[in-house]
Amino acid sequence: MREPAFWWRKRSLSAALLAPVAACYGAVAARRMARDGARAGVPVICVGNYTLGGAGKTPTAILLAKLLVQGGETPFILSRGYGGSVSAAKRVDVQADRAAEVGDEALLLARAAPTIVSPDRVAGAALAQQQGASVIVMDDGLQNASLKKDFTIAVVDARRGLGNERVFPAGPLRAPLAPQLAATDALLVVGDGDGAAEVVQAARRRGLPVWHGKLVPEASSLADLRRSTVLAFAGIGDPDKFFASAEEVGLVVAERAGFPDHHRFTAQEAAELIARAERAGLALVTTEKDRARMMGDPALDALAARVRVLPVTIAVSEVDELRILLRQRIGR
Repeated sequence: MREPAFWWRKRSLSAALLAPVAACYGAVAARRMARDGARAGVPVICVGNYTLGGAGKTPTAILLAKLLVQGGETPFILSRGYGGSVSAAKRVDVQADRAAEVGDEALLLARAAPTIVSPDRVAGAALAQQQGASVIVMDDGLQNASLKKDFTIAVVDARRGLGNERVFPAGPLRAPLAPQLAATDALLVVGDGDGAAEVVQAARRRGLPVWHGKLVPEASSLADLRRSTVLAFAGIGDPDKFFASAEEVGLVVAERAGFPDHHRFTAQEAAELIARAERAGLALVTTEKDRARMMGDPALDALAARVRVLPVTIAVSEVDELRILLRQRIGR
């Protein structure tokens, strides 16, 4: 789904017209969040965000898994496998599974820690525990009340914030802000900008820790592309964030192509991207998630072979505070 531009404007006739539908959707979402969840048998650390689209949840979940490993834990990441076809709890095999089966995010998560995909989070948690998890990192689960959480981190984009602060479909919020804040134990603001100022103030009024993160491109993997002129393309929640990261690492972004979040490229789109790059003498660069969705599709082999990936990690300024609080919340 390509998000409408009015979601990110404070005043909009479209948003006002959709307000009654948004009120109904928000009431249902709030009731679902208020349900009692099941205990997983091991601590559950949740990473989520308040809005539809990307804010940095995947790199945050990967960071949490790495911190837990450093602390002597055996973390398993639990994902719903968005965009995949899996209907029952399954452990991801990075060598054999494809994005069409388990989702693009799960393939990236599984490189960092054992990852379970399951539309039923309770069943997924049970499988993780059976396979040796000492703690579960629940990816994108803030609005999902099926599991009780021991610690929930909400990730917010510093530039875009909460947009018009309306609930879907009038705005980008997944549920009314009040119950979402009530389910939050810490706020992680990613990037630069003041778009998240209001939600930061609301979090601080509730006494929540507010941390600051930055997506850091792994420049070493693109040493041969540094100062190259590129055609950058991405099908993620905020393609502009990726384009900015490419420029920060030293790439000259001559052309850009943005696609909807989790976009599955067609053979025609792949051919057009290749042709555009060849006409202008540009290198093709995309995200890890986008390339993961290409793998295993014969129609996209040519694009997958030609494109280069710009991996990113997240650096949190208050990482020591995060590490301490993590250990406290899982009872270590």
